[in-house]
Amino acid sequence: MNRLFAIGDIHGCFETFHELVIDELRIKKSDRLILLGDYIDRGPRSREVVDFILDLMAAGYDVIPLTGNHEAMLLESYTDPGMLYQWYMNSGETTLQSMGVDDVKKIGSKYLNFFSGLKFYESSGDFLFVHAGFNDQLADPFSDSYHMIWSSHPVYYNPLLAGRTIIHGHRPKTTEFVRQKIKERSRVIPVDTGCVYGEELGYGYLSALEVNTMELVTIPKKDI
Repeated sequence: MNRLFAIGDIHGCFETFHELVIDELRIKKSDRLILLGDYIDRGPRSREVVDFILDLMAAGYDVIPLTGNHEAMLLESYTDPGMLYQWYMNSGETTLQSMGVDDVKKIGSKYLNFFSGLKFYESSGDFLFVHAGFNDQLADPFSDSYHMIWSSHPVYYNPLLAGRTIIHGHRPKTTEFVRQKIKERSRVIPVDTGCVYGEELGYGYLSALEVNTMELVTIPKKDI
């Protein structure tokens, strides 16, 4: 069986992301790597994170990048200056610095095309991958893109989600919490272990979940 990995919020932590994918996972072209969004902001090297993703895809690796709320805030700020404040409040300026520009309008088309082309969710067998979660109240939970990047829930009751295991990021959890969810065989498993945040909060790790075996591979933050 080919390996299927999900990696949560990277937030500009390029060195950590590179080490996890290349040295720890030793990614192969037969593997599938689903990235759960929030590649940018907060950490120091957002541009390098996106470049690495694009390089992997160009080299023929099976990488499926999903969108997160931080990519959405960047795009909204590009089209509506009134949204800039919200993005800056969520560390958008770190992404501008990483890209060597002082205005969202100066971000290169390569990056804008990447952000605007991201999917909101991915389905594979009994697994659903999404940045945040789904709107459990709608007849069609896949029609609400806002919930997919902003709202997470610990359990879902919608018939269209029944029997599926939802793998998501968005809200950082400790590695102990994630491992407990895996042990419990929870139908909702978070994999954002707060790489960009400090260990004093119980975070500071980037994690990859191999969903076929439910093995969690986690490494401490390398970026300063």
